[in-house]
Amino acid sequence: MFAPSQLEVRKFFCETYRKQRESLPLTPMEAIAADWIVEHPEYHDDLADPAAALAAVYTVEDGRTNPFLHLSMHLTLIEQHKIDQPRGVRQALDLLAARRQSLHEAHHEAMECLGEMIWTSQRSGLPPDGHAYLDCLRRKATR
Repeated sequence: MFAPSQLEVRKFFCETYRKQRESLPLTPMEAIAADWIVEHPEYHDDLADPAAALAAVYTVEDGRTNPFLHLSMHLTLIEQHKIDQPRGVRQALDLLAARRQSLHEAHHEAMECLGEMIWTSQRSGLPPDGHAYLDCLRRKATR
């Protein structure tokens, strides 16, 4: 399993943004990331300054979303959907996107479920609960 460091993630998104702005060729993963970067112009200043991006600390108290975490979650959801892992996530995300008439809005709602699953896992010391995650997605998709 690929587990990049925080610095590697930040460099990846900054470099992808640079390549996108300069109309340079992108790898397949960079192309997916670039699509989500376009959807989030509020992060462009963060991505345009790699030195500041590598040093930045994002805390809840600051009231700002961590752009690198947010974009990473979009990539996570794309990958989960692609491979249907956990099994059933593709159907749940498709239903949520159809109900919201927006893949982007569906992702933002799914991020709440994903974040909750990760937070619960970290707090409990147990592996992530894919069933609880899917239940959360399904609840959002059916209301």
